[in-house]
Amino acid sequence: MRFQLAGDFLVRALGLPVPGSLIGLVGLTLVLLVLGRVPAALGKVSGGLLRNMMLMLAPAVVGLIDNFGRVREEWLPFLVAGVVGSVITLAVTAVTLQYLLRRSDTASVADPAEGSKA
Repeated sequence: MRFQLAGDFLVRALGLPVPGSLIGLVGLTLVLLVLGRVPAALGKVSGGLLRNMMLMLAPAVVGLIDNFGRVREEWLPFLVAGVVGSVITLAVTAVTLQYLLRRSDTASVADPAEGSKA
């Protein structure tokens, strides 16, 4: 809540053309990166939100069903956006996972080439 408030303040003070909550989220991410860990209270709250993620997506699904006629008329942009968005998400997730595995000292990723050298 504090980061969202700070983001809203910065957007209003500087006249930025982005939502204050986005600025707050970027600020929170930067603080967590510098801190190097997630505080217990934040982990507990975010875990609860992630476990109930479907409840947050329900309004979007209802909106899609409510506007199904328009989706039927303009299906190609929806399909392209869905496929492109999925591919981008998959690629970014794969790159992030590779980065984190390389960075982690405790990750035990077996390298087949090293197994044959022993």
